[in-house]
Amino acid sequence: MRIAIVGATGAVGTIMRRLARERFEGHELVAFASERSAGKTLEDGLVVQPLRDDTIEGFDLALFSAGGDTSRDWSPRFAAAGATVVDNSSAFRMDPDVPLIVSEVNPDAVGAARKGIIANPNCTTMVIMLPAKALHDAFGLTSMVCTSFQAAGGAGQKGIDELTGQVATVGEDVDQLVNHGEAAARKVEHSVHANTLAYNVVPLLGTLDDQGYTDEEMKMLNESRKILSIPNLEVTPTCVRVPVVVGHSVAVRATFDQEVDLGRALDALNGFPNLVVTEAPTPLEWAGRNETVVGRVRGDLNDPHTLNFFVVGDNLLKGAALNTVQIAELVAQRVAA
Repeated sequence: MRIAIVGATGAVGTIMRRLARERFEGHELVAFASERSAGKTLEDGLVVQPLRDDTIEGFDLALFSAGGDTSRDWSPRFAAAGATVVDNSSAFRMDPDVPLIVSEVNPDAVGAARKGIIANPNCTTMVIMLPAKALHDAFGLTSMVCTSFQAAGGAGQKGIDELTGQVATVGEDVDQLVNHGEAAARKVEHSVHANTLAYNVVPLLGTLDDQGYTDEEMKMLNESRKILSIPNLEVTPTCVRVPVVVGHSVAVRATFDQEVDLGRALDALNGFPNLVVTEAPTPLEWAGRNETVVGRVRGDLNDPHTLNFFVVGDNLLKGAALNTVQIAELVAQRVAA
């Protein structure tokens, strides 16, 4: 197989290359990136190719992590040239002819790629999907209240760089942090995040709509419905950026048709593929790990149909590069069968 990796030099694309080398050993990988990177030799020996009509022929798979504009322009061209595209942007997620897939949750949807394109979910939605599916199968999910704690790395390398570049300056005067927080926040500039992120949390992530919700929050609603095939699923989302480098966390209050038995719930979570249950997971400790981890699992104090839990996942791995490559594996398996 020939596999194109588009956006190969970015934070997600770099991880995608590593995973593709590991999981598609012996197959040909070709790196694509912007014109300014064309001709550059990467650390794994791949030479970056430019995106042109004469360079995209002859691929079986094309894995995209290059942003929505690039995906909208080039994904259909790769598909028309015979490749199955797995796209990590938001460009096609809500297209009814493009399946939106989490590899452990709805793998059979691979066969519904009528345009030759498969979408990878938003990294925050991804974190929720494994426990939500496990519990939905057990009790019948009807609604979720989801509050995210999203890492700077959700905005890519530039998000990480902005956070880490602020830490020393904002933190140099502890008295100012305690007594003059506004002055501390204004000591640095921000452009990636909606406010100073170092020593802070920012409860605005994305573009606001006329209801006061951001596009990031609406992704949690719309993508959850599509992935889980629950069109009337109620989701109340709040997305918050926190000073973590990698790893999204979400506090979830999930309500079900059936009354929830905690023992059965824990059995369902423990038995779900690539999902780990622990007492109190943190994003720092799970950065760089492929599994999604859930903890603080407890029955609601007021509603026997409701369960509360805290879930963590590496947004660059399962939230982006890993699931993209896992989808590619599903496509390859389907072709081989």
